[in-house]
Amino acid sequence: MNHIVPVVLSGGTGSRLWPVSREGHPKQFLPLVTDASLLQDTVSRVSGLTDQAPIVVGNDEHRFMLAEQLRAIGVKPAALILEPSGRNTAPAVALAAMYAQRSCAEGCLLLVLPADHAIRDVPAFQAAVRQAVEVAQTGCLTTFGVVPSAPETGYGYIKAGASITAGAQVIEAFVEKPDLDRAKHYLDSGDYLWNSGMFLLPANVYLEELERLAPDIFQACQRAIEGGAQDLDFCRPDAEAFAKSPSNSIDYAVMEHTEKGAVVPLDCGWSDVGAWSALWSIQTQDDRGNVAQGDVILNDCDNSYFRSSERLIAGIGLQDMVVVETADAILVSHRDQVQDVKSIVTALKAQKRSEVSLHQEVFRPWGSYETLVLADRFQVKRIVVNPGAKLSLQMHHHRAEHWIVVKGTAEVTCEDKVFMLGEDESTYIPLGHKHRLANPGKIPLELIEVQSGSYLGEDDIVRFDDTYGRAPQGHA
Repeated sequence: MNHIVPVVLSGGTGSRLWPVSREGHPKQFLPLVTDASLLQDTVSRVSGLTDQAPIVVGNDEHRFMLAEQLRAIGVKPAALILEPSGRNTAPAVALAAMYAQRSCAEGCLLLVLPADHAIRDVPAFQAAVRQAVEVAQTGCLTTFGVVPSAPETGYGYIKAGASITAGAQVIEAFVEKPDLDRAKHYLDSGDYLWNSGMFLLPANVYLEELERLAPDIFQACQRAIEGGAQDLDFCRPDAEAFAKSPSNSIDYAVMEHTEKGAVVPLDCGWSDVGAWSALWSIQTQDDRGNVAQGDVILNDCDNSYFRSSERLIAGIGLQDMVVVETADAILVSHRDQVQDVKSIVTALKAQKRSEVSLHQEVFRPWGSYETLVLADRFQVKRIVVNPGAKLSLQMHHHRAEHWIVVKGTAEVTCEDKVFMLGEDESTYIPLGHKHRLANPGKIPLELIEVQSGSYLGEDDIVRFDDTYGRAPQGHA
């Protein structure tokens, strides 16, 4: 019997959904479509298809968000593989396939799913996967082609050929993103499908074809897995070996050259959530075509998308617009130009601005912190510590800290003293003193931290002990 092993790819940055999606907290970790994050929705939609735990491929920076979001929905992954560097999808899936062959049943099928897609009709998606099993069991590398609903120029296409089995066809060609006229031709012909980037692959066949067609990728990934290490719940491939792998997608490295390719048509309300216009198109619109989320008031607006995180958005007389507000940045764009948001992100990187990577609320393995006030020689933060979690035992060279508990109970270590603080109680941590904050309670601990000193950067930390295995010096 073949076993379906979900492989969830979660290494992207989602720059076209800035300012909500950022490098430090990208779109797959955000609740953009439902109350759950895109990652959680992706993992949840395979429920009922398989009893195999997912293999999740991500990166080191997001490792604790990955683990926490899976824990929050009650999923214990078979592995959390941390890519030492980004090398695109062909090496990422190779790592997962090699891991699966070591730990899963022989003949397993890898259901490869990007973590940042949206699917409205989950039963239709699952039905397509079950159809794909039949052809994948014959040794075909199977992809899913979305039945197009419009002449979309933002997607690549697959030209489908003769039938192989019921519901599966030969891949005649992969086609790059077309211009509008060609996209209309593809739609009218009925022979073309959107390239979804989702696959059902026999692990052994994928690795055989990768070794034949892209041996440099195969060999680098093999050495990376063999030289890797297990760290807490994370599988860490060898960084030096993996860095020698070329960066390439499954399509370019394997699918465009293999003679074992197949495509299964998929009609399930799919979107790659690649830009704000995609979110506008898949979410519920009012009678004038507007999508409004958060605190929004509209007057005489049409076919526009509004998203408020912190403050009121008031829109008057706007057509075909996107307005997205966060605590520290606002995006205003014509709906047809939101693909160009990436150019804004590039400009922010060139200026070395923090808005490209971090929100005002920053997530850590123990909880989160949010900067409320930042001025010369002082900073005010709101800190939330999860139940049972604790920060590292640390000290600062350049700042002192005042802590005021506003919710829950804090266990405070300061030098050789350990004591408890309840709501409305406070303490002072002098500059240079070893200290630690922990939440021994069953509800989140919230406190206000007032920092004062000559330097307030997050890298002014020396760690003496850390539950999460982080470096002795670095960020909180």
